[in-house]
Amino acid sequence: MTSLLFRTATSLATREERRRDADVPCEMAGCAWERDRTWRNSQDLLLICDLQGIIRAANPAWTRILGWQPADLLGRNHLDFVDPDSRGVSLADSPPHHESRMRHKDGSTRWVAWTASPDEGMIYASGRHITAEREAAQALAQAEEQLRQSQKMQAVGQLTGGIAHDFNNLLAGIIGNLELMQRRIAAGRLDGLDRYATMAVESAERAAALTQRLLAFARSQPLDPRRVEANRLLSGMEDLLRRTLGPALSLELRLAATLWPTLCDPNQLENAVLNLAINARDAMPMGGRLVVETANVQLEAAYAEAQDGVQAGPYVVISVTDTGSGMGPEVIARAFDPFFTTKPTGQGTGLGLSMLYGFVKQSGGHVRVASEPGLGTTFKIYLPRCQGERECGASGSGLPG
Repeated sequence: MTSLLFRTATSLATREERRRDADVPCEMAGCAWERDRTWRNSQDLLLICDLQGIIRAANPAWTRILGWQPADLLGRNHLDFVDPDSRGVSLADSPPHHESRMRHKDGSTRWVAWTASPDEGMIYASGRHITAEREAAQALAQAEEQLRQSQKMQAVGQLTGGIAHDFNNLLAGIIGNLELMQRRIAAGRLDGLDRYATMAVESAERAAALTQRLLAFARSQPLDPRRVEANRLLSGMEDLLRRTLGPALSLELRLAATLWPTLCDPNQLENAVLNLAINARDAMPMGGRLVVETANVQLEAAYAEAQDGVQAGPYVVISVTDTGSGMGPEVIARAFDPFFTTKPTGQGTGLGLSMLYGFVKQSGGHVRVASEPGLGTTFKIYLPRCQGERECGASGSGLPG
């Protein structure tokens, strides 16, 4: 139909023919004058050119959109009206649907989305003016980039502010005790120096621990990956977990009968589970139950593609579920942010979950959290399955060395 419209437009009917056609049925007259009117009134650019790109016909929309009279175009190559920066190949060699920046007669440019098709040695093309759409899309992309940059700077500000606050506290402990030692030495009083030295060393050790947690979050900590039997590791932690939870909370281990081995740093895995247990304890001040489960799962490609940096394949899952106060969506969204904590000042650094996240990601794994206020929380740690001695070796007890 489009080709027929273009061909009809190249030989415009005379006024007498239009008047004559108006008095007979459309089927008999062929509706030539109606197609001519469509050609003239089209809001899109319509163009007919030969296979070399020489323009043979153009509709009046060229004047409205690009300022060119149809007569200005006849006999010239259509590439003469394409901006040099976006000039490509001829319409005959271009994809059927493509976009190009066209030259306006006043020297400015307009974006046009072309649809072209060859027929009997000619190219029939229609172009939709999309400058406003392109500018809106560009403005949206710029706004999104500004938002990402703002969020990035906010995260950097939160991170640096947290680091500065924590290190100031630790340095105060180190510097303060060293100053007290200097004063006593200057006064010739050597008694009690060992106490101040011990307090300075303890502050320095806490600073080192803070650095280790930051490295874990940045996925840059040195790891000692081994073949780990997660069931054995968790069974070995049972007494530690019960002491951590206290008598008001119950612990239940639900370990899979046959669990695949995984490759990770067992010390870091133990720290991750212990951190989750401590968080669960703090979320259940009135008592409750903590359930630790293991399972084998196969992450499908569709699920993996919807996640950030997750590969499809077999995983060992360690789930830690509590019956505590739970978290709302706004807290879940920030749960792994460094220095973010819902605990009172002085009762948490906000690095525990970010450290867990960094360790799991550095190990090639994945973390999920599900929670509702008043209904408890479940954390799931996905660690890749070890498959064969060549990949992860047969050695390793699965327990921290």
